[in-house]
Amino acid sequence: MGNLIPYSLQVKNFEAAHAQEFRLRREVEDALTNTIQEQEKLLKERDETTGQLERTIRNVAFLDNRAQEANRRHNETAGELKCIQASLASLRQEKQRIRRQQMEAVHWLDRWRSRRQAGFSSCSGFFGVADELPELAEFSLSDVQNATCNFSESFKLGQGGYGCVYKGEMLGRTVAIKKLHPHNMQRQSEFHKEVQVLGKLQHPHLVTLLGSCPEAWSLVYEYLPNGSLQDRLFCKSNTSPLTWKIRARMIAEISSALCFLHSCKPEKIVHGDLKPQNILLDSELSCKICEFGICRLVTEDTLYSPRFRRNTEPKGACPYTDPEFHRIGVLTPKSDIYSFGMIILQLLTGKPPVSLVGEVRRIMSCGKLASILDPSAGGWPIFVARQLVDLGLQFCELNSRDRPNLTPAVVRELEKLHVSEERPVPHFFLCPILKEIMHDPLVAADGFTYEGEALRAWLENGRETSPMTNLKLSHLHLTPNHAIRLAIQDWLCKF
Repeated sequence: MGNLIPYSLQVKNFEAAHAQEFRLRREVEDALTNTIQEQEKLLKERDETTGQLERTIRNVAFLDNRAQEANRRHNETAGELKCIQASLASLRQEKQRIRRQQMEAVHWLDRWRSRRQAGFSSCSGFFGVADELPELAEFSLSDVQNATCNFSESFKLGQGGYGCVYKGEMLGRTVAIKKLHPHNMQRQSEFHKEVQVLGKLQHPHLVTLLGSCPEAWSLVYEYLPNGSLQDRLFCKSNTSPLTWKIRARMIAEISSALCFLHSCKPEKIVHGDLKPQNILLDSELSCKICEFGICRLVTEDTLYSPRFRRNTEPKGACPYTDPEFHRIGVLTPKSDIYSFGMIILQLLTGKPPVSLVGEVRRIMSCGKLASILDPSAGGWPIFVARQLVDLGLQFCELNSRDRPNLTPAVVRELEKLHVSEERPVPHFFLCPILKEIMHDPLVAADGFTYEGEALRAWLENGRETSPMTNLKLSHLHLTPNHAIRLAIQDWLCKF
């Protein structure tokens, strides 16, 4: 009996433990069920979020494509807008140009009618001063300031003793605006009068003066995009060298403009500062002289003062100045002719101007013309080069009385030189060695006629054979061929 009590206690303990275990199992099962349900809920939410992300990604891609399409259309529209704006600007320029032409035509027509009614007519002659043109345009200070952003340094093209040159936009076109130093200028009334005279000078090889602004002491010129002859001659910005034909044409163009200035009535116009920097080039490499007549705007006391001349002559410009001007201080048309002679020699040789005249004279006295010609210009025809060298040296005589005048006849001769190679040359006028027209024809012992300079060079190299037959010459005496010389000169004069 006593043993049954512990066993019953053990059974009760076992049953209590079993009940506790069952309760705990139920709690664990409930917790597991809740966890599984929570996991399923999370998985469902994950799938929903993943779906939303995929839809968002698709929307972003679609919107990105729409944005790219919108940008493309924007760029196309911007390009079309630029084209439209350029067309409008071009149309405005064309409208202004036509309006100017219309005004000029009406003015000329009125002049012609009045002349006809008055019963007389006149001929302006060689280009002439355009007295019939309307007065030069006059701009306000605000006009030139707006065109140059108040004379901004970024618009400046260059600077000299007379003033600064700026690039600007006026009259629907690009222009060059020269702002003169006011302390060197005449009174405004005289300035206006002289500018009106300069505005009437019309010549294809003078830079066109479009207008002025007396208030700003400024002159408005046409703009030429190809720089100066100085830049092009020395191949600034790696430009291609000028051929001999272009150089010969340029010489003729400069001579035409100078002849025009020196022929003006009632008073000849002296340039006074002619040099390659003051010869500008248009899109066809045609020359246009600038800075002409500026000395008319400067007071005489200022113009002839040594200090002003030093300020207006940049380093290297003195070789172009007439030595006689340094002695007597007076500018004449012969002063321009001296400067022109220096430019001719420089175009021929491609050398700097310092001591150039003396060097060319020494080489010519030795009969070695070909050695001083600029090889980058191509094969200069000897007769063309010789005529230009002779003329250049005559123009550069120290005494102005020894320099020839620049006449229309001289201009016509120069105009023939650059086209002379385009006409057929009789074969017996050509040197067998140089294949060029002979200037100094000499007969050798072989009976053939050669250019004197080429034949002497052949013999001086130790050769005693004929350049044509390669046979030994019986003697080395050379005989002038006067008949051929006269025939060549007669043939050249006919063209």
